[in-house]
Amino acid sequence: MVNRLSAHDAMFYFLDESGSTTHLGALLVIDPNHTDKRAGTGASRTRKAPTTGPGVAGGAGSEDKPPAPVLDYSRLVALVENRLQLVPRYRQIIREVTLGLARPVWVDDRDFDINFHIRRSGLPRPGDTVQLQDLIARVMSRPLDRTRPLWEMYLIEGLPDGKLAILTKTHRCMVDAHDAMEISEVICDDTRTVEPLPEDLWMPGSPPGSTSLALGAIAEALSRPGDLVDSLVHNNSVVGDLRSTAEGALRRVGSVVQQMTDSAPASRLNSSTTSTRTFAVASVPRRGCAKIADRYDCTVNDVELAIISGAMRRWMLSYDESVEAGDTVRVVLPLSARDPAVERRVDADGRWITVGKASFVTDLPVGEDNPAVRLAQVAGLANRYSQSSRRLSMGPRPLLPELGMVPFPEFSSRAFRSLNRRNYNVPVGMGTLPVAARYVGGCPVVQVYAIPALLAQRALAISVVDYRNSLQFAFIADRGVLSDLPAMTDYVTEAYEELEAAK
Repeated sequence: MVNRLSAHDAMFYFLDESGSTTHLGALLVIDPNHTDKRAGTGASRTRKAPTTGPGVAGGAGSEDKPPAPVLDYSRLVALVENRLQLVPRYRQIIREVTLGLARPVWVDDRDFDINFHIRRSGLPRPGDTVQLQDLIARVMSRPLDRTRPLWEMYLIEGLPDGKLAILTKTHRCMVDAHDAMEISEVICDDTRTVEPLPEDLWMPGSPPGSTSLALGAIAEALSRPGDLVDSLVHNNSVVGDLRSTAEGALRRVGSVVQQMTDSAPASRLNSSTTSTRTFAVASVPRRGCAKIADRYDCTVNDVELAIISGAMRRWMLSYDESVEAGDTVRVVLPLSARDPAVERRVDADGRWITVGKASFVTDLPVGEDNPAVRLAQVAGLANRYSQSSRRLSMGPRPLLPELGMVPFPEFSSRAFRSLNRRNYNVPVGMGTLPVAARYVGGCPVVQVYAIPALLAQRALAISVVDYRNSLQFAFIADRGVLSDLPAMTDYVTEAYEELEAAK
């Protein structure tokens, strides 16, 4: 029995093109010398690391007097090898079916080489944030090798004060909102010392040949008329399923048309010129944002959006001084950002990779000069639009997910990009739950930045992670459109400071 990509995963797989690749990832900054008094207080999770051996700070008794943890390339490789059993897709490749007779399938990579996927890199002195951002931009600009499992990991050395960084890059079709985690989440633990996973004796299966895949797809197609006749005779659910398929397609087309009639403001943010990326990060204190939220009777998520609004306003003024009072930037963000109960029903603890969640579209009043008024407008618009069915967003999804055939994937992807172009300007990923302290191989993770996917017809994507009492912003952009993206670091700080000082 073949393991076929879901319609949703297949859509992201076929959305890749020369100017856009749908990969995402994370940047973990690790400080082996960091002393964390909260060590061991995180909630227990299913992913575990060895208590002794490569990549671990120490064995029994290490909580009483732990030796200095060490993380190097060999230990990281050993750790990842132990965790891959939790994410089988990371040792599989994608095989397309001849003539698009069915969606592609996952097959084991018989030549899997973990050293190809985990790489070592270093920053020249002084190893500052600008150099790190440049390295990440170069890595995220390169497409993934489609002949291998669609992920990469980099151990980056040379950061100040003995810090390290781990950069992950994973194709969007490998990740979902529930079981298929991104590799950065798989390698992290809640405590310095945890129990080991059983030894993984993975043996790749024999991949099916092209002829076998094609014949299997034809057999699946031929089985459908028989199912239809059976439904007429025995009144089973297939006819209902076909009706649901048609109704679902009409709903999706109707939703797209509705969003097109209420399209986002015309902006260079909806253009793309190159596949070359630029990347920037910034952070602000969460406690300060919480105080601002209390002062103005709003949420921390509202403050995050107001900071993004202020940063976007400064960026627009940097290249166009004619920003009008009523100008807006339209963003799409998770519905859980307005209703914390939505996320708590799914995860007891926050995650930094937020994909596949119910979303809504709202406007950021970048034309408003007064920061306090801007925050009030952000909160009011978000509250209103999160309750509006016209502003709910299904997110990227295939128009006909129930169909098994993919005869014209390139044409379908172009149609999707065209329909999806103007319903929002910028995607914003954020959660409502703080992420508990994390460790990699016993070493504390002191910063976590989520790197969102940058889809075609989008020049900018933003994420916010609530970690270790900081709100950590990450920006990834098309270098041809936002070559000055590193300035966002200062813009975020300035936007926060003006909110803090507002009366």
